[in-house]
Amino acid sequence: MTAIKTIDADLLARDIRVAIVAARFNSVVVERLVEGAIDALVRHGASDKSLELVRVPGAFEMPLAVKKLAQSRRYDAIVAVGAVIKGDTAHFDFVAGECTSGIARVGLETGVPIGFGVLTCDSLEQALDRAGGKAGNKGADAAMAVLEMVNLLKRLEA
Repeated sequence: MTAIKTIDADLLARDIRVAIVAARFNSVVVERLVEGAIDALVRHGASDKSLELVRVPGAFEMPLAVKKLAQSRRYDAIVAVGAVIKGDTAHFDFVAGECTSGIARVGLETGVPIGFGVLTCDSLEQALDRAGGKAGNKGADAAMAVLEMVNLLKRLEA
């Protein structure tokens, strides 16, 4: 195998400003995601002064808040956390789809890394499993992904 140049990044959060956008809807799940994201960021060197928590009503409202924060250029990264739990109507599909595509579009348009920690689950039990239960904490996972992307983008620009 040839030795090719590999560019990857570390997971250090020092000197990185991060906004966490959290939906209020399904708060029993979302609060655990917020805690996981903050814990992961702090464990990797973030200070309280470098973190800011922004609350929005629900997952549908997240893309607009994420866009405003990204456009402000006050943050190096954004972590979006929320939970959309399937019900008996198609509402789930619309909310989950718009949230996902809206947040992805903001990242591509602004170049600001966004960690996607919005759960889309069939039940409350599934959501709780992914918010610190037996399936880990997807808020922490989103925070880790965004740290890696911030540091990777810095290396790609160098």
